[in-house]
Amino acid sequence: MTLQEFIDRYDHEKTVVLLEGKRNVLETDREKLTTLGRLLTENTKKMTFRSGNADGSDLLFSRGVVGIDPSRLQVITPYTGHRQRHNKAYDTVSLDDVDLAAESELVEQSMRKIPFDKLINQYVAGTKNKQSIKAAYIIRDTLKAIGGGIVKPATFGFFYDDLSQPMAGGTGHTMKVCLQNNIPIIDQKTWMGWI
Repeated sequence: MTLQEFIDRYDHEKTVVLLEGKRNVLETDREKLTTLGRLLTENTKKMTFRSGNADGSDLLFSRGVVGIDPSRLQVITPYTGHRQRHNKAYDTVSLDDVDLAAESELVEQSMRKIPFDKLINQYVAGTKNKQSIKAAYIIRDTLKAIGGGIVKPATFGFFYDDLSQPMAGGTGHTMKVCLQNNIPIIDQKTWMGWI
């Protein structure tokens, strides 16, 4: 897929594009992530971009979007106030705003991230402590992809992955959820050829 093919296929009002990845970004790649966010925002008019507000990839991609049009950036956070001073999005949805009891599919797909299934059960049941809060990050990562409550499902995902350990950790969980739900994704092996 080329940049123009992506734009032709996905630049529509209902399109939600994930821009995210690993916290650790190679120094030589940092500017490329911001450039991609800027490039996508400059060359499209209708799509919304979504981030998880984490340090690293999320922040770098988001800087590119916000530099052009902050009204097109949505951030999904694991709890209210998460990294608030770094959040420049026009629209922020916290996991606290989602009725997890009414979102069985969201919870079920989040529980596929073993060994977090027990923590997710505790979190959904209302236990909020140092351990169970880790579940909020996994549920947030699932929510970014499949949506739930007031959050629309993603349409496409751009990722910055650790190519030496692909699809691992929270980023890998989000990528796998996308693939399991037929949400197309690409990583830097493809999109770096666009910039």
